[in-house]
Amino acid sequence: MPLLGFGVYQNYDAAPSCVEAFKAGYRHVDSAQVYRNEADVGKAVRESGLKREDVFITTKCVSKTHGYESTLKGVDESLGKFGFDYIDLFLIHDPFSGTERRLATYKALLESKTAGKIRTVGVSNYGVKHLEEIRSAGLEMPSVNQIELHPLCQQKPIVEYCQKHNILVQAYCPIIRGNMEDKPIQDLAEKYKKDPAQILLRWSLQKGFIPLPKSATPSRIRTNAKLYDFELTNEDIAALDALDRGKDGAVSWNPVDAE
Repeated sequence: MPLLGFGVYQNYDAAPSCVEAFKAGYRHVDSAQVYRNEADVGKAVRESGLKREDVFITTKCVSKTHGYESTLKGVDESLGKFGFDYIDLFLIHDPFSGTERRLATYKALLESKTAGKIRTVGVSNYGVKHLEEIRSAGLEMPSVNQIELHPLCQQKPIVEYCQKHNILVQAYCPIIRGNMEDKPIQDLAEKYKKDPAQILLRWSLQKGFIPLPKSATPSRIRTNAKLYDFELTNEDIAALDALDRGKDGAVSWNPVDAE
């Protein structure tokens, strides 16, 4: 999995921005069934001229579609919309369907993996208790947990659990939806002559996360990918770590308390 992903949430005409992202060097796109742009992402892959095996594509199933049979059907529908033979990573989008349906959905995704339709199974917005639910059921643990993650909302208990159990952490809203006015972020942007977004994305990479920035602006798409010509010091990381506000720092929904 490429360490930097391209998010397409609320991008209902995603093909042009995905093509631009591929030109900028991205090889990882994060979509979802409810984003209604799986077909656009597939179109962009074909228009890019890249080989299917050279790009990493993610999609997700939201709670209203959860269930064993409905998930199997949804996997096939997503494959049809993308126009792909397989999906690299398929996530349970949220944990709002309750224990029974969550586990039935997860088992369906594992079956789809065995059938070769999915390469990797993961979850999104899962708290520790949701991950423990999978482990207690004796099932293979997810490879990925995708959560909101940035200096203002660091979700440390979930992150620590994932790291302990070798679950990769993907970070959505890594640039805080443009809310980057905190002084340490601005100071580091000035220090390194970088955009504040680049500082936040670099923090995410150095923390071992997989950030998923999104933009439909070509210039932003390109600058968000230019992260490998500088490195934050330990002191810089500590200054950003100190910004953590827990749930109060979240800019998206935070369902870790879902039953």
